[in-house]
Order: sequence, then structure tokens, then C-alpha cells
Amino acid sequence: MPVTDKDILYEDNHLIAVNKRAGDIVQVDETGDKPLDEMVKDYLAQKYNKPGAAFLGVVHRLDRPVSGVILFAKTSKALDRMNAAFKNREVTKTYFAVVRKKPAKATAKLVNWLIKNPQKNVVKAYDNEVPGSQYCELSYQQLTELDGYYLLKVNPLTGRSHQIRVQLSTMGCPIVGDNKYGYPRASRKGSICLHARKLEFLHPVKKEPVSIFAPLPVDGFWERFEKY
Repeated sequence: MPVTDKDILYEDNHLIAVNKRAGDIVQVDETGDKPLDEMVKDYLAQKYNKPGAAFLGVVHRLDRPVSGVILFAKTSKALDRMNAAFKNREVTKTYFAVVRKKPAKATAKLVNWLIKNPQKNVVKAYDNEVPGSQYCELSYQQLTELDGYYLLKVNPLTGRSHQIRVQLSTMGCPIVGDNKYGYPRASRKGSICLHARKLEFLHPVKKEPVSIFAPLPVDGFWERFEKY
């Protein structure tokens, strides 16, 4: 499905943020499916009647089965500065995750070291540093419980591949639908219950605080958690 006005969460001369649908890939991969960055380029070209391809830089990524706010840069200056902001951990990222097992603690910090197997596209978490591993850290808070499902607010400090998915699974709480990391059943929609809820950062050019909020998917399940 193409990107339309209703998918846009924020836009100015330097940045554009989209409420990514679960199942969309951010950049081209081996599947050959049209990626989100190309769909946003098409949107910009049509909106501003640009004859050539619009510039669009990928600032960060979300896994294919994850929904929520994702940010792109419309200028090279914004791209360089936002890349630096993410690298220097100057961006506050908030996710919502739904699990079936109640966490042992309502609020906690998780620290692990990760190793990715690129052939299998899977990440393994360790409690201590091992050769070739990357440090990762997140904090979470249990917000509510509804019908046996637990809603967690997750704030990753680092931005490792599959980090939230593997860290929650390692503590015994795999995300609903994420059979890659221990949930017993995959979602028929190709999604998992992980949503990038909010991004907060200092604008790369205006130097003003920016907060971008992504409504939850309308799919018959997520809506019950919208008030949180």
C-alpha cells in the first residue's frame, strides 16, 4: 500500500516521520518487496510535483513485523545530524510491547550482550560480555494488564538489532506473535505486538525539542491499549 497523508506523523523542510505499518520493510532487501523509503520518496514526489527522485535519507530502522514511528531525513544536513544524534544516544525512544507472561518486576532495567547470526537473522543474548558481543540496555515499565495480556512501555538506551525482542524473550516474556524469539504462535498478519510509540529529540536544524507520537494500529487488538 502506498504512503498517504494519513500515514504522515510529522513533516517539515528537513524531516518526515511515518507511522510504519507492520509488514513494511524500511529498505530494500532480498525479498524484492517495495521498501518504505521508496514509498515515501513517491509520496514526496507526488505531493510536491517533483519531476525527479526526491532525496530521502534513512535515519534509523524498524524490524519488518514492527509498527510505529520511523523518521527519515529530507536533506543531507538533517541526515548527518540525526545519524549523529542516534549514535550519541540523544534520541529518546519509547515502544509499546505486549506479552502474555507477567514480568517478575513491574519496572526494571535489562542489560545484555548480543551476538547476531546474519545467516539466520537471529540474535542471541548473554548475561555477560562474550567475544564479538555488543552491549545493550533498556528499561521497561508494566502499564496495565487486560484479559491476560500485559502492556509494557519500553525505553531502549542502545539501538541494537532485534534488541527489545530478544531482551524481553530472555527474561521469559516473549512478545506476542514473535515466534522467532519464543512466542508459541506467529501472527497471521506477519506482525508482532511491538510498536514504536514515540520519538523525542532536538531538531537538527531548528534546535527545538521535537516529540513525534504514533497512534496504535487499528487491527482489533491494539485499540484496547490506546489510552495508555
